[in-house]
Amino acid sequence: MELTGDQLEKAEEELRRYLPRSLTVYGTLVLNKRVRADPVKFIVDKWPEFRVFICKPQCLQEDDLFRDTVIFTTDPAALKEIVENSSVIDWTKFMRLGIDLCHIDVLTGMASEKNVSSNKIAVCHVMILQDVSRLPPIDSSGISLGSLDESHVDLVAQTWKFAKGGAAKNMIRNMVVNFPSCCVLDADRKPVSWILTFSKCVMGMLYTLPEHRQKGYAKVVTITLARRLHAEGYPVYCYIEEGHENKIRVSKELGFTEDPSYRITWFEFNDL
Repeated sequence: MELTGDQLEKAEEELRRYLPRSLTVYGTLVLNKRVRADPVKFIVDKWPEFRVFICKPQCLQEDDLFRDTVIFTTDPAALKEIVENSSVIDWTKFMRLGIDLCHIDVLTGMASEKNVSSNKIAVCHVMILQDVSRLPPIDSSGISLGSLDESHVDLVAQTWKFAKGGAAKNMIRNMVVNFPSCCVLDADRKPVSWILTFSKCVMGMLYTLPEHRQKGYAKVVTITLARRLHAEGYPVYCYIEEGHENKIRVSKELGFTEDPSYRITWFEFNDL
């Protein structure tokens, strides 16, 4: 069933009980309720004691490849039942899914049964800032800070490694226009370092132009956005792909922590 109205308030409260493993769907729900965003359906297997919670964005055009579905479950058997027997997951179309790594076998197994291709995109550590007071102080004197705007979409899209043309631009435009961001601006008011917020309320797309690196800008924009998200009542977290040990170390130096037993993985199905 799809949740609406007061049910979403109760769902937000219930999802808090399962943090950090529910963080991706929780962040999606919290952000979607508070700011203008593309439409998302919040679907559960039953109510109010759900075992599966699905955030399913509504694709507004065919090339919306980045409107990925995210799933949280407390019961792999319930997950298998809903992906096998309901219309929530359309196995005939391309889709991108994010889920706790420990449950991915349910989805890949179902894809195999239905003769659907699958491709693992990434496995990520989930780094969470649980105590904002742990953020180190920053010296932003002499630095011009601001937020990204629609004129910066092309620049961000050109530097994001997962970008795929128009589809990425559509997603990035939605992020820039509707969600919190932070950037360092040069003398011409052009961004040289930035970080955005995804529709799951996760910080990401951190990037500094090569000629402006080694100046501490990435640290400044990360801490500034983290404080802003916290002040506005959002969860503060980020994903770091496995194998990037230096980035994990830096995030821990900034006060972020992780549950070492929890990873999130992203898969594509029916990739033509």
